[in-house]
Amino acid sequence: MSDFNRMTIVAAAEVVAAFNTHNNMEVLEVQWGISGRCNASSKSGRVAALARIAADEEIEVMTEIGLVTLSRALVELAIKAPEHARRADSWKKLVAGLRFDGFEIIETETEIESNSRWGAAQIETVRTLARMLPADVPELDFREAENEVAQLLDRHGFTVAKGHLRLALSTFQRGEWSPANGELRKFYESYLNEIADKLGYSGGQDSKAKRDFLGTLEPPFLLSDYNEWHANNQKPQYVQGLMNRMHPHGGHPGLSEEEDATFRLQIILVTARLFLRRFDQRAK
Repeated sequence: MSDFNRMTIVAAAEVVAAFNTHNNMEVLEVQWGISGRCNASSKSGRVAALARIAADEEIEVMTEIGLVTLSRALVELAIKAPEHARRADSWKKLVAGLRFDGFEIIETETEIESNSRWGAAQIETVRTLARMLPADVPELDFREAENEVAQLLDRHGFTVAKGHLRLALSTFQRGEWSPANGELRKFYESYLNEIADKLGYSGGQDSKAKRDFLGTLEPPFLLSDYNEWHANNQKPQYVQGLMNRMHPHGGHPGLSEEEDATFRLQIILVTARLFLRRFDQRAK
């Protein structure tokens, strides 16, 4: 499986097209061994063909950093985009997609000596990819979490929660951060509600009451020993705390919309996998 999801690959192709002409992209295709496969009269058609090949085929190509997959080569080229290309929405989607894949872009400043005898040295910003988390810990793979969560939702018939998750992912992939956050809140609330109903809850439709039910079951589903739930609302509670985190008010300095949306998606998926696995074991 590629290191990058389709959103990341498509965004990378769009960014590359933003600072390369048709002729430049044709040269790249020759270098990457896919000459003639991306011919299109429009830039968008060329981008679509290039992204499709990178996403669907395990092609390895030679680059400045060695032999890598085509998708990696595309991303590595995209992160070198000049300033005007980094103002586009496709750059925002690229950054968010990379975060979902477990990567971030690191910027370092390097001093470049001038070729002129009297010229002053110039400062160049170099961007490189870095993994946010260890690559060899499968539990931290958010795309694996998404796949497993979707399977567990289907297995137990949690159709309402599955619908909210699908909408959250599709809006996130379009870079629509606020709608994605709203659907993630609904997803989180919905699967806990559906778990409560499956485990015998028979009260009203108040979501807080359903979470309290999950904490008071025998044996409990939400564990007070792990601070997931407490009868005493004054004590730390992970489940309610995360619910509160999903309802912030206003923006915060130093935190971009896509950065916050990516964090929410990541933590909601990992949390859902934990609780849905627990329910799956209990249902067996």
